[in-house]
Amino acid sequence: MIKLVVFDLDNVIVDGEAIDEIGKLVNVEDEIAAITEKAMNGDLDFEASINERVKLLKGASVEEVKKVLHDLPLMAGAEETIKELKNKGFSIAVISGSFDLVSDIIKEKLDIDYTFTNTLVEDDGKLTGEVIGDLVSNSKADVLSKFIKENDISFDEVIAVGDGANDISMLESSKIGIAFNAHPVVREIADVVVEGKNLSVILDYINELTESDSKSEVEEKVEKKSIENSIEKSEDDAEEKLVEIEVEEEIIEESVEVEVEIPADEVEAPVDQSEVKKEPSKSEDKSEDKSEDESNEKNKSKAKDKDSTEEKNSTNDKKSSEDKKEEKSAKKPNKRRKELPKTDFIASDDPKEAKKQKDEREELIAKIAEERDDFNLKAKEQKKIRDDLNKKLSENLNLAINKRNERDETNKQVVEAKNARSEVNKKLKKLNMTSGRKDKIKLEKEIEKIDNHIQTTVLDIKKENALVKEANEKRKLLAQIKEDEIDKEEAEKLQVLSEEHHNKVVELSDVAQNLHDEMLEFFKQTDEIRTTADNAHKLFLEARKAASAKHEEFKVVLSEIKVVNKKIDTRRPKRRSSEKQQRPIKNKEEKEKAEDIFEKFKNGKKLSTEELLLLQKYNIN
Repeated sequence: MIKLVVFDLDNVIVDGEAIDEIGKLVNVEDEIAAITEKAMNGDLDFEASINERVKLLKGASVEEVKKVLHDLPLMAGAEETIKELKNKGFSIAVISGSFDLVSDIIKEKLDIDYTFTNTLVEDDGKLTGEVIGDLVSNSKADVLSKFIKENDISFDEVIAVGDGANDISMLESSKIGIAFNAHPVVREIADVVVEGKNLSVILDYINELTESDSKSEVEEKVEKKSIENSIEKSEDDAEEKLVEIEVEEEIIEESVEVEVEIPADEVEAPVDQSEVKKEPSKSEDKSEDKSEDESNEKNKSKAKDKDSTEEKNSTNDKKSSEDKKEEKSAKKPNKRRKELPKTDFIASDDPKEAKKQKDEREELIAKIAEERDDFNLKAKEQKKIRDDLNKKLSENLNLAINKRNERDETNKQVVEAKNARSEVNKKLKKLNMTSGRKDKIKLEKEIEKIDNHIQTTVLDIKKENALVKEANEKRKLLAQIKEDEIDKEEAEKLQVLSEEHHNKVVELSDVAQNLHDEMLEFFKQTDEIRTTADNAHKLFLEARKAASAKHEEFKVVLSEIKVVNKKIDTRRPKRRSSEKQQRPIKNKEEKEKAEDIFEKFKNGKKLSTEELLLLQKYNIN
C-alpha cells in the first residue's frame, strides 16, 4: 500500500530551475544553465556541479534572491496534483538538490508535509558562494532511506517523481519511479514515463497503479498494464459466460415454458368438427391427469413435444404444467426462474391471423438467435486474440526485465572494477612518492628543460655557461638518487594490474550498454503488443455488448410469442383418449431422437432452437 509520494522540486513542482533564476541576478545564467544541463543528463557529478554553480552566485543579494524565488511559477497541474494526493491519504515530500529558500515557499503554498533541500550560505545579506546540506554529497536515495526508516515506511510504499540524473537513485529505489518531462537518461530507467509539462497527468498513472498495489504490475506499466489485463480477463470471462452460457440456458428455459403451454402443431392442425366432444366430467379429468402424470414420470419429460398430435383441454394443460414445474423445482431448488419482459403486443382473435403472427415471430427469433450467436463467436475470437497477446506481452516484459536485471548486475561489476582500479592507482601513486621516484622524475624534467633552452635560444657565453653548470649540478644530484629496486618492481606490477582493471571496466561497460539497448527494444515491443491487445479487448467488448442487445431483442419477441400462444390456447380442441394412449410410444421415439441430437452436439454440431427444446424436454445434458 502506497503511503508516501516524493517529488523533485525544480522543473517538477515549479516550472523552472531555481539556481538559473538566481544566476540572472549576477549575470551568470548561461554558465549555470550549461552546468545544470550536464548534471541533469548525467554527464557531470552532481556534487561537483552544485559546488561549481553556487560559486558563481557569490555576492548575490539574499533579499533579491528571495524575491525572485517567490515569483517562481508552479508547474501546470502541481496544485491540483498535491491536493488530490493528500485527499487520498498520501504523505507528500520534496527531496531536491535545490535550496530551502524556494522549498520553504512551496511547502507553505502547497501544504507539503516534508522538504529536504540544501542551504545557500549567506553573510551580511550576501551569498558567499558556498552550499551546505545532506544533498550536496549524499544521493536522494540516501536521504529517502533515512527518512522512511525513521517513519516506519518501506521503499515498496513509496512513489518517486523526478526529471534529472540525480533523481535516478530515488526512482530506482522506490516501488514506482515516474519520469516527468525527463531527460533521456531518466526515462530509460523509469517505471512510468510522462511527457509534457502538466503534473496532473501522473494522477491517472498513480490511481491506476496503486489500485492493484503490485510490484509486477508497475514493472509492466508498461510500462502501463498486465495485472489489469488479468483482472479484466477474469471479469470478462465471468460476464462472457453470462452471455454465452447462462443466457443460453435462460433462453432455453423461457422457450420451453412458452412451447410447453402451446405446442406449435396444435395451431397448425385443422379442427375436425366431428371429433369435438362435450366437456368431460370431473372423474374423467382426474383419470386423464393420473395417466398423464404417470407417463411424464416414466419419461422424465420437462416439456411437451411440439410435433405431438396429442390434444388436451385447458384444465389438463394447467395441471400438467404445474406438476412439471414442481418436479423441476424439487430437482433444482436454487434455480431462479427468469422473467420475460412485458410487452404491449396484442394477438389477433382470428386463429389464422394468430397463427401467422406466431410464424412471423418464430422466424424473427431464429434470425435474432443466429445474429446473437455470431456476435458471441466474434467475442470469443477477439478474447482469444487478446489473451494470446497478453501472454506474449507478459513473456516479452519478462525478457525486458531480465535484460534490465542483467544490465544492473553488469553495472555493479563495472563499479567494482572501477573501485579496484582506483585502489591500485592510489597504491601506485603512494609508492612513487615514497621511493624517490618522484624526485628523480622531477630532476629529469628540469635537466631536459635546461638543455632545450640552451639548444633553441641564442645566449651570451656567460649565461650559457651558467645554464650548463646548473644542468651538470642537477645531473650530479640525479646520479645520487637510487630508486629502490623492490619498489620499482612493485610499481611495475601495480601498473600492469591497473591496466587490467581498466580493460575490464571498458569491456563490462560495452556489455552493459548492449544489454541496455536490448532491454529498450523489448520494452518497445511490449508497448506495441499492448496497443494491439487493447484494440482486441475493445472489439471483444463491442461484440459482447451487441450479443447482449440481441438477447434482449430475443426476449421481447419471445414475450410476443407467449402472448400469441395464450390467445391460441383458448381455442384449442379437446384430445381424444386414443391419441393419449399413443403418447408413450411417441415420447420414446422423441427421447431416442433427443439422445442422438445430444451425441452430435458433443461432437461440435450447432443446435437449432427446436433441438435445444427437445434436449430440455427430456432433461438430457
